Amino acid sequence: MSAARPLVLVTAFEPFGGSGVNPTMLIAQLLAAMPCARGSRAFATLPVVGGTGAGSAWAALEPLLASLRPDAVVALGESARAEAITFERIAVNLRDSRIADNAGVRAVDEPVVAGGRDAIFATLPLRALAAACDGAGVPATLSLSAGTFLCNEVMYRLLADPRVPSAGFIHVPQLPEQSAERGGPSMDAATAAAGVHAALESLATLL
Repeated sequence: MSAARPLVLVTAFEPFGGSGVNPTMLIAQLLAAMPCARGSRAFATLPVVGGTGAGSAWAALEPLLASLRPDAVVALGESARAEAITFERIAVNLRDSRIADNAGVRAVDEPVVAGGRDAIFATLPLRALAAACDGAGVPATLSLSAGTFLCNEVMYRLLADPRVPSAGFIHVPQLPEQSAERGGPSMDAATAAAGVHAALESLATLL
């Protein structure tokens, strides 16, 4: 039986940067157990590997776009600096990483897509989603850019793909246990999942 529409594909990332956990994976697990008032959701965990080759995030994601034909894609990523659920406005055509990805590759001053647009705005209704998150009692904010690591790369590729009607990226804070090791703000997975769920419920009504 086909999935109820609208279908929203939600992606998470595997752990990276020496951490043994990624909050997006826990959030995705919690979201999968939450009922949708309208439509349905699909979930995927992506490797933290750039480019388009075997084992890359895009190699894992691209076939899902073809098979699922989602009405929207909401990609989740971790930010050790985020204090709130952070809705990213712009993806830039730049791969320039502070650290290596999980394949040991550190991209420096490379385009995401050769000859592609310099930047692309998210096509999700970001203000409405942030308002829904805030309305659920979970702090939310808008951010200008998704950076230049894998989060930005996945966001850019999604927005550049004509098969994707609507897409965007949400950064979530690190977990309290991660903050205890490396400092910085944090948010527990249940709270973050409640905020993202509210945003996804709002999105489903607007698609």
